[in-house]
Amino acid sequence: MMNGNENERGQLRRTMKSRHMFMISLGGVIGTGLFLSSGYTLNTAGPGGTILAYLVGGLIMYLVMLCLGELSVAMPVTGSFQTYATRYLGPATGFMVGWMYWLTWVVAVGSEFTAAGLLMQRWFPGSSVWMWSAVFAGAIFLLNALSVKFFAETEFWFAGIKVVTIIFFILLGGAAMFGFIPMKDGSAAPMLSNFSGADGLFPNGLLPVLMTMISVNFAFSGTELIGVTAGESEDPEKNIPKSISNIIWRTMIFFVGAIFVLAGLIPWKEAGVIESPFVLVFDNIGVPYAADLMNFVIITALLSVANSGLYASTRMLWSLSKENMVSPSLGKVTANGVPLNALIVSMLVACLSLLSSVFAADTVYLVLVSISGFAVVIVWMAIAASQYAYRKQFLREGNSVQDLKYRTPLYPLVPIAAFVLCLASCIGLAFDPSQRIVIYSGVAFMAACYLFYYFKIAKSRSAAKATLAKE
Repeated sequence: MMNGNENERGQLRRTMKSRHMFMISLGGVIGTGLFLSSGYTLNTAGPGGTILAYLVGGLIMYLVMLCLGELSVAMPVTGSFQTYATRYLGPATGFMVGWMYWLTWVVAVGSEFTAAGLLMQRWFPGSSVWMWSAVFAGAIFLLNALSVKFFAETEFWFAGIKVVTIIFFILLGGAAMFGFIPMKDGSAAPMLSNFSGADGLFPNGLLPVLMTMISVNFAFSGTELIGVTAGESEDPEKNIPKSISNIIWRTMIFFVGAIFVLAGLIPWKEAGVIESPFVLVFDNIGVPYAADLMNFVIITALLSVANSGLYASTRMLWSLSKENMVSPSLGKVTANGVPLNALIVSMLVACLSLLSSVFAADTVYLVLVSISGFAVVIVWMAIAASQYAYRKQFLREGNSVQDLKYRTPLYPLVPIAAFVLCLASCIGLAFDPSQRIVIYSGVAFMAACYLFYYFKIAKSRSAAKATLAKE
């Protein structure tokens, strides 16, 4: 089990400040799920259904983060929820969680490159999506390979651009929505007509809200990165609670505000995923070059998520190595504290999903988003279950709740509610024929992790422990 002294052994270094942790987490959130797949959600669930889906998704994220806060402050390790699941739910579950989270991000990283390549076609019509994706992949790899401090500082500014952009979008889009800025084609301001029209708030009923929850949860995924960065934070007891509080409320305001403006300006039948609905909005507003500027910012945002995602997947492989669950070579770090072997493996696998930019980029992309969303929901369920088990054991050992430096409120209701809502999101996939394959592939991957652990990893871990005991 890893503890907080990683840098003392010449491995990972505690160089991240509170502002880095917050912006890395925010950078992991604001990306494809908001800028691109929000169009799919709007088209499927309608204006009211989309807002409801994002509100529920925000609630789930809030409950999970409350659980993660208690665990991360008590045990600020880079392995985070993989380590917690190993200790409190069993090593096989910890093995599965580690690989599911790794899968979440390597798929997400590839999808971000694909999405950025798709958006480049606005300026270079007819150009190859995979070519742009490869260029972006090389740049992000270099940012992660230099040093943790350089990565953190770069991500801080990347995420800052996204925050400013969303604020700009909400203000400008809201002004156009209510007639303060004229529409480019001279049409009247939509006001609240998209919410009160003949189709209503829920044109397809409430079932699509459940069907889109995986995509919405994918949009909120990344907040849990605070737990991964805990092992490289300068002052985890102070920085983690502060970062969690900031990320919860600001994410909710940014997401729900932006979705409200989107739904108000774009009729739900016109939304899609080929072009960002954010770019579509600015195309409809008479502001010179606004759409091109927005397209550039969104590409920057997508690469920011890829940057955070590659960091997260690399650290998860490093953690699995330290738990003797994968090759020891993946636990080696450079002189700058970067697990380079784990970084290379994660990038290579992420690049496999770039095949989606060659074969049916507009349809395979949604499947990739759903697979990543399914994986992160499984991880969120593990976080809730780990916190439930941790608190139970903590009290059973004779400790007092007052001894906890950060406490999940309303225990055990919060972890139970988080677990059940996450489970409902997974069940929602069964009602969408085009995404049922996500359940099949996701469950099969989980089963494969358990089988591989029991038949392969368990024996090697027992041998390693026996060797240490003799020494």
